[in-house]
Amino acid sequence: MASEKNSIRRRGIYLLPNLFTTGALFSGFYAITSAMGGRYETAAVAIFVAMILDGLDGRVARLTNTQSEFGVQYDSLSDMVSFGVAPALVMYLYAFSSLGRLGLFAAFVHTAGGALRLARFNTQVEKADKRYFQGLPSPAAAAILAGFIWLSLEHGYDIEVFKYLAMLLTVATGLLMVSNFRYSSFKDIDLKGKVPFVVAIVVMLAVAFVMAQPQTMLFLLFLGYAISGPVITLVMRKRRLQDRKS
Repeated sequence: MASEKNSIRRRGIYLLPNLFTTGALFSGFYAITSAMGGRYETAAVAIFVAMILDGLDGRVARLTNTQSEFGVQYDSLSDMVSFGVAPALVMYLYAFSSLGRLGLFAAFVHTAGGALRLARFNTQVEKADKRYFQGLPSPAAAAILAGFIWLSLEHGYDIEVFKYLAMLLTVATGLLMVSNFRYSSFKDIDLKGKVPFVVAIVVMLAVAFVMAQPQTMLFLLFLGYAISGPVITLVMRKRRLQDRKS
């Protein structure tokens, strides 16, 4: 009887981390429905909310020791909707609807890049270097598109003037996700350790600066992160070549 109860317990799912994953999934879905209704700023903000919730589900699972294979797969499906499909569709409705098949192509490149990025990540998670991601993470790629939309709306930019720039960003994020460029995972940062008081002040000022102009700062931060991948990869290759010569 006891073993039967244990087997039933093992077949269940952990509620707490999956609530955050469900919230991220809903935010991605809400971004799509908001864009369909012409509420593009709401759609962009919803994608950023999905990013926050997606970042919390894994940490909550580790803190509460509630990791599971179900949670890993559910998180990937949620990421595909929130960071693969949602930003591509929102961008298409916002900027590409007048471009016809060219707009469809650009939006699909991002969506396909997100799907391939997640599939590769899931198959290489056990043997990958934890310090780096291979390819631009899908949340960061989605943040670039959402940030561009939010920034354009905030400053009243005419999207007809910038639609080809938007298309370039959308295609670029899709290709960067499936690239071999290395991106820092920041997993080697010890958040539990003590830091000098000045570091706390710098972090506080940085947060305040971002909150003062979230549209501009979030877009620039994630755009800079996307550029950092090729830079890190080139620097590492140069060092390896120098080591071989020496």
